[in-house]
Amino acid sequence: MAHIATITIAATNKQIPVPTGLFINNEFVPSVEDSPEKILAINPATEEVICPVVSASPRDIDVAVKAARQAFQTTWGKNVTGFERSRLINKLADLIERDQQELAELETLNNGKPVKIARDFDIGDTIQCLRYYAGWADKIIGQSLEVDNKTKLAFTRNDPIGVCGQIIPWNYPINMWAWKVAPALAVGCTIVMKPSELTPLTALKLSELVREAGFPPGVVNTVPSYGHVGGAALAAHPDVDKVAFTGSTVTGRKIMEAAAKSNLKKVSLELGGKSPHLIFESADLEQAASWAALGICYNTGQDCTAGSRVYVQEPIYDRFIDLLTAKVKATIMGDGFDEISTGGPIISKGQYDRVWAYIEAGKQEGAKPILGGVKRTGKGFFVDPTIFTDIHRDMKIVKEEIFGPVLSVGKFKTESEAISLANETNYGLGAGVHSSDANQCMRVSSSLEAGTVWVNQYNLLSNNVPFGGKKQSGIGRELGSHALAEYTSVKAVHWNFGEKVDWPL
Repeated sequence: MAHIATITIAATNKQIPVPTGLFINNEFVPSVEDSPEKILAINPATEEVICPVVSASPRDIDVAVKAARQAFQTTWGKNVTGFERSRLINKLADLIERDQQELAELETLNNGKPVKIARDFDIGDTIQCLRYYAGWADKIIGQSLEVDNKTKLAFTRNDPIGVCGQIIPWNYPINMWAWKVAPALAVGCTIVMKPSELTPLTALKLSELVREAGFPPGVVNTVPSYGHVGGAALAAHPDVDKVAFTGSTVTGRKIMEAAAKSNLKKVSLELGGKSPHLIFESADLEQAASWAALGICYNTGQDCTAGSRVYVQEPIYDRFIDLLTAKVKATIMGDGFDEISTGGPIISKGQYDRVWAYIEAGKQEGAKPILGGVKRTGKGFFVDPTIFTDIHRDMKIVKEEIFGPVLSVGKFKTESEAISLANETNYGLGAGVHSSDANQCMRVSSSLEAGTVWVNQYNLLSNNVPFGGKKQSGIGRELGSHALAEYTSVKAVHWNFGEKVDWPL
């Protein structure tokens, strides 16, 4: 049994035991390499080390993949009914709901986001996601197809694709875990999960609940590791049938290349974004300003769908800027254990420096910071929301994903100009339209090149609605029934019951 770290939550004086080994075959184990290398989990609000965690090597990945393959061939895959899969997934959801507060506190400690956000939104949605896919587990159906009614028929089966490598990011550690795990388990796949090296703790804690729920050994395996080690090993592994990744476009390209060069495994990628908000003159400006503020401030702007570009129709520009500035100014980026905090720190020193490099680039290229843009003193990777105006299309802050609370605001005159500005990006994950003209909403939402378009709202997702990107924002879909297709392989069976063949022809 690997070491258990007892973590003290200073705000509540609560102690939480967290396993720090690799979770393989329902056991927490050390690395087979017996390597002294560890991942240091950091509290981004204090910059202090929480605890060390075992870092998986390529050999550990291989052990985990073998465990997953064994489970797929014996106790999971096609060897268990949908009813049983559903029961176990629902049981896991019940256990997460039981431990919701503790998981939220651990998430806040390692990720920085406010406890109330982690508990009520991230984990609340995780529970719903698991229950949604538990409902699908016994409803995986094929088709019966007419070929020749007198002599033959064909039917299809949606078989589980097999062993799935799943690589998740640090911005929603629990929520992204559920988005990957739930549909894969529902159809009968087994999993090797690599959480981000920045936020490994809740994935390890969830692994305890997987075992408690009664999943057979090897069905879910958790291997904290650095991306260039564990992530690369999963992407290139010849016995992994599918890899699912959420993260940067740069890393997504590497994963796709490794998958192609190894065994041509199936790949789904949810990548970056530079999502636009279009504010038309007929919009409810109070509400549009609130949604735009949420779009850039929620999760401290560390969101693939962050609405980081806002374009406002000229006649309402000045009024909207005043409303938006007031709403963004009301955001409190603070300690996640403080009830008044609505956002937390940036995840790491590296990401903090990256965000500040963009803020400085915006200033140097001539954009005007009308809010924020000033560094705090003291501990913690805190960045206050920053709004730039006087932007132009060639600026780095307008073109590149920042992944922090940095907003660029521009103007437009006509609807066609607004659509052109919105689509002028290599990304295509999300977009927002704010207008009281129903016909305009339909025209514009149809013209925007994005996988998700929000009309008179922003950044709210539902477990039964598909989510994913276009262009360099990725391939494949998560959530809804569409996610099931990412984890299944369609088999066609041709059945001859009457036709005789003469040979030679």
